[in-house]
Amino acid sequence: MKTLRKILLWISKIIAGLILLLLISGLCFRLFSSEPVPLGKLVDLNGTKLHIIAEGEKNDLPTLILEAGAGGTTDMFHWVAEGLKHKMRVIRYDREGKGFSETSNDSINSAYYAHQLHGLLEKNGEKPPYILVGHSMGGLYQRIYRDLYPNEVKGLVLIDASHPEQWKRLAQKDLIPEEHISSIKLGLILAEMGISGIFNKMSAPKFRNDGLPKECHIRSRNLNTYSGKVYKRYLKENSINHDILLRAGQTNNLDSLPLLVFSATEQYREVQKEKYRKQGIDPDKQVQIWLQMQKELKELSSNSKQFVMDANHGSIITKKENADTIIKEILLMVEGTK
Repeated sequence: MKTLRKILLWISKIIAGLILLLLISGLCFRLFSSEPVPLGKLVDLNGTKLHIIAEGEKNDLPTLILEAGAGGTTDMFHWVAEGLKHKMRVIRYDREGKGFSETSNDSINSAYYAHQLHGLLEKNGEKPPYILVGHSMGGLYQRIYRDLYPNEVKGLVLIDASHPEQWKRLAQKDLIPEEHISSIKLGLILAEMGISGIFNKMSAPKFRNDGLPKECHIRSRNLNTYSGKVYKRYLKENSINHDILLRAGQTNNLDSLPLLVFSATEQYREVQKEKYRKQGIDPDKQVQIWLQMQKELKELSSNSKQFVMDANHGSIITKKENADTIIKEILLMVEGTK
């Protein structure tokens, strides 16, 4: 019995030592590691520095404004920007608290991000007219922008964009399912403690095969592990999501505004499909509901086109061949707005 107690005591000391070492390593990471470097520049808007990438010469064509979804950053639009920046002015940016942008202490309402984008564009010297492009939740933000600044917008492009009624009509009832909240909070704690950063430095990361260049994934991984800011932003966007959907739902008439709607045929990974099946939910029916909502987005304007693409919610813009299809149609839209 004494021998067993000695062994347990020895094991507990080793575990305590490893935990202490991990905590010290994490602290050192937070104190001495370099902050990730943004691809674009930071523009101070009312005390909050926002990350913006402005590419392409200003000419007689409208300026393209790219808005990422809830979990995306400027890198999600890598191929779209690459394909268009030699022909027109292309702007992509991170909303406050996302990507390389600082977190704002302002009170957030459903129109906040449209006003923030408007101020950022003015501060950076950009001039309308604009063609707005939104992926996922970015589509709702762009609809709100157009509603608030209609005279500035010449066209709207929705890429597998969110629908104001999606949580009412789909099995998922929130931007972040309740069962994922705990894991996000854990990720936040580990990142704030520097433990995620240490793991990132020591491991050989495997990146998603989603079509984006390796450097895009490296930037994303560095942002996710440098601090808990990314995870805080997930939770923040989740808390305001229903207000955003409600406000975007008020923009249900775009008249004859040129509108392109790109819709993905695949919405769920196999693990999610299996989870739905166990709950008695048909994942194929969920996809049909999504495609019906995408059709409803097309019907917002009398001057619209819809393209249903063999892609998933992310690869519809991260794979170059899909981005090329979107680029081609955007250029046709641009020519039509002259």
